[in-house]
Amino acid sequence: MAGALDRMSLADPRSADLAQRPATPPESPLAMPVQDFGARPRPAFPRLRNGWHVWMARLVAFGGAAAAAVVGFQQMLRSFGDDPTPMQWALLVLFVPTFAWVGFSFCNVLAGLFASRLVTPQGPNGARVAVVMPIYHEDAQKSIGLLTALARELDREGMADRTEIFVLSDSRDPVIAVNETLVIDAARKMSPLPIWYRRRITNEDRKTGNIGDFVRRWGGRYDQMVVLDADSIMTGATIRELSARMNADPRLALIQTMPILVGGETIFARLTQFAGRVYGPMIARGVSAWSGDTGNFWGHNAIIRMTAFAGACGLPRLPGKPPFGGTILSHDFVEAAALCRAGWKVRLDHDLRGSFEGCPPTLLDMAARERRWAQGNLQHSRLFGMRGARAVTLAHFAIGILGFAMSPLWLALILVGLVLSATVLLSTPEYFPTAYQLFPDWPVFDAQRMLWLFVAAMALLLLPRLIATFRAWSRPLARNSGGPVRIFASSLFEILLSALIAPVQMLIQTRQIYEILRGRDSGWNAQVRAGSMPDWNVVIARHWVHVGLGLGTLIVLAQFSPAQLIWLSPILAGLILSPVTSRYSASPIFGRWARMRGLLVTPEERDPPAILSDASAVVRAMPRPLGDAAGLLHFGAQPDQIDRHIALLPKNADLPEDKRLARITAGAKIAHARTRAQALEYLTRDETDALVSDPDLLRQWSVLSS
Repeated sequence: MAGALDRMSLADPRSADLAQRPATPPESPLAMPVQDFGARPRPAFPRLRNGWHVWMARLVAFGGAAAAAVVGFQQMLRSFGDDPTPMQWALLVLFVPTFAWVGFSFCNVLAGLFASRLVTPQGPNGARVAVVMPIYHEDAQKSIGLLTALARELDREGMADRTEIFVLSDSRDPVIAVNETLVIDAARKMSPLPIWYRRRITNEDRKTGNIGDFVRRWGGRYDQMVVLDADSIMTGATIRELSARMNADPRLALIQTMPILVGGETIFARLTQFAGRVYGPMIARGVSAWSGDTGNFWGHNAIIRMTAFAGACGLPRLPGKPPFGGTILSHDFVEAAALCRAGWKVRLDHDLRGSFEGCPPTLLDMAARERRWAQGNLQHSRLFGMRGARAVTLAHFAIGILGFAMSPLWLALILVGLVLSATVLLSTPEYFPTAYQLFPDWPVFDAQRMLWLFVAAMALLLLPRLIATFRAWSRPLARNSGGPVRIFASSLFEILLSALIAPVQMLIQTRQIYEILRGRDSGWNAQVRAGSMPDWNVVIARHWVHVGLGLGTLIVLAQFSPAQLIWLSPILAGLILSPVTSRYSASPIFGRWARMRGLLVTPEERDPPAILSDASAVVRAMPRPLGDAAGLLHFGAQPDQIDRHIALLPKNADLPEDKRLARITAGAKIAHARTRAQALEYLTRDETDALVSDPDLLRQWSVLSS
């Protein structure tokens, strides 16, 4: 009977005052067992068989990469002659995977020619949908403003009777926690859909634990789950299409969209945004083609079948300590692999454009994110023995690992090349190693063949960008980005700036992998969504090693081998200029300068999507954030705000021992204090968190004098 009442409430959200609802709906548990990846699963369906177009796409993508590796190996070996030296063998071993990786990026684009045409089925669809946004120390106004705008769009799309929104907080900062409840309270008054809010008492297993807690407590209430990041959103029409596509295919467990980057203000963000908008759809089309129904998951901007996720995606902790043990960081890849091994379909629908997310504002912020991604991808090396895993999902693991491993490989390739050159320049060759030798042993090094290999690598690297640019000319993308001339100029600008940034990213990622291999964990820090231009002392502290390496190499080559400066000049320029590039690419002023001149402009800037404009308006109507302890003091003097905050706290929460102790000590300190300010001075961060989490403590604290 209770379940029937819950569904009636979901079917008619206007039957009660949405703003007066409790923090969460009645629980509807769904079992989510922890998986044993060492045992073969019981598949939900017979093994999938891919169509001919998927196999052709795989032949082009992976066969083309293999062909590039073979050709690169043969040509490089011929350039060394019949008896390569040990250093030449080392160069060959490093060159082949690097050349194959560049070849794969080009062949992936060609594989897109075999991508399937995707359609949205028409007809009735009664699937119950939860839009889920996990947050951790985020700007609540912006994140929940996006959800409020989405609620309005879903209402206009006719989905209000079967859709609810869930904000899943893992925030530990007490000021941020109060901000979240006050913003949720304001959003509920503006939303035509229910907006539920739950802040976990503890945040074990990070995002996977956050989502898992939601599924186990409320998963039975919904058929489908749309997962968003704190800075991402999808239009109501896109969610309606995703829901219809999933509802029409009972084997379809997950549909991933290709998010479009928006909101970039700095040069670095706009560079990333432009590249994603122009090159991204073509790359996604290729990945979709060879993935078929064994696709990947990127953690957000996707729709998931709730029962499939609950049955297959209860992730275990890896044995051992971090960084290779413990909680699985890049959980999304593993969840896709778990669904595929259980017989479900996972698909990348490359044709949907109403999916958006923010991008890192600076090079240093991107490096901080990549540190966690690098650790998560390297963890996947422990999952290649997953029983029942599909070969293509293991390929996703390998591609993720290689995406970071290529940086140390590239660095090693450069260093070996320099050592090889130095050996030739500084040593005296022995042309007659034996006294009875009639003809000399000439050192063999085919410079012409090496030049052509270099040209081929650059062509494979740049051709996808040029193809995407020329492809955009025949589409509205070019017209909406300022015309063919401006989009071509923007592509050239992107290539130039990316060439300067690439060597720095190579060294940063190499250091990250070194730290991970030495056992250093990345931790769990809030992501920077809106950065600022760093001071000179910051960028010099972060990049002085890069500058020193670049200058040292420049001096040595200028002295002993000036000809090599021609080939290494882009790398050396990137290293030497890294503080300048890092600082000024983080400047919003230069970002606006580029936009005014039509550089790196995307259609979403010229004509912002309605949902983003609406979200901006909603944010302006939200209450101002508390900011710091002074804001918390002001909150303590507002009985109405305290009441609204308390209304969104969990009822009768079962606290672990350390939380109970913090609550007891907080109560004792508040009882001893004469004023609210004095009480806050006494409290530790954990005790302040206990204060804002307990109605009795809040009321005890609020009646103190100001």
